[in-house]
Amino acid sequence: MQDGLEDRQYHITITGQREARTAMGSENFNFRASDGTDIFVYKWLPEHPKAVVQIAHGMAEHAGRYDRFAQKLVSEGFAVYANDHRGHGKTAGSTDNLGYFADHNGWQRVVDDLRELTSELKGAHPGLPCFLFGHSMGSFLFRNYIFSDCSGISGVILSGTGNNPKLLISLGKLVAAWQVKSKGARGKTMLMHNMSFGSFNKAFRPNRTDFDWLSRDNEEVDKYINDPFCGGVFTAGFYRDLMAGLEEIGCMDNIDKIRKDLPILLFAGDMDPVGNKGKAVKQVHDMYQKAGINDLTCRLYDGGRHEMLNETNRQEVFDDVIKWMNDRL
Repeated sequence: MQDGLEDRQYHITITGQREARTAMGSENFNFRASDGTDIFVYKWLPEHPKAVVQIAHGMAEHAGRYDRFAQKLVSEGFAVYANDHRGHGKTAGSTDNLGYFADHNGWQRVVDDLRELTSELKGAHPGLPCFLFGHSMGSFLFRNYIFSDCSGISGVILSGTGNNPKLLISLGKLVAAWQVKSKGARGKTMLMHNMSFGSFNKAFRPNRTDFDWLSRDNEEVDKYINDPFCGGVFTAGFYRDLMAGLEEIGCMDNIDKIRKDLPILLFAGDMDPVGNKGKAVKQVHDMYQKAGINDLTCRLYDGGRHEMLNETNRQEVFDDVIKWMNDRL
């Protein structure tokens, strides 16, 4: 487990040309992580921010997909930052580089990227409250993040999260290790892909696409399918790292380390296969409750699938998230 931010210093290094301007005249940038890797960050700023929201996107997507949500937050006075994780989006740089974290301790390395970015955002916006918003794999990353010092965090929002049985994780670790040995860490593994996602579409038969489980909004599903930086088969090394991360976040000894007064909002669709139709989301809520966390909220949206920010009732979801944050400012 990593030490708190007070033990380390990080500095943003702007690299390359400035990217296109986003909402409210903001500019995207790269920052150089402590291991020398350049991490691409989207940035949306209101004129007078009242708080900061840091977004961690999910697996096999990228932070640019959060533009609509970010612009809604900006209209409510929130400054928003979202980086593309290693092996994703503009941090990967090309589709050839998708689906691989790092040669060593990839999961913790990506958690560290998020923590390093938080440190910089606090420096850029001194005194402002900071919220963490993680979707799917991003929620898993932030669930790991909050085991360590998060004294400067005003709240954590977990979208589309899940909870995997220990036996299933143990099996996944064995298969991932075998795939790393047989294919190499950077080899793509269709076996792990099918084990992870193969059953997700079954509840939505007859299926229009392979990704009906993402949303009831066909246009949003098609956007995902047509985005070359979304979907795809990931590497054996990535799954090795993911399984290690899932094991960490399910450990009660780690959960007991979370700050007891840290506000946490969990939300998902009640048809989301990642959250086992809400059952796994409630399990995470119950684990946090058992650990003594005293500001917990859990919301399940009727008929919603995995990406509630891209669902047919997304405006309701936006408003609920904003109200939850405003209530804690």
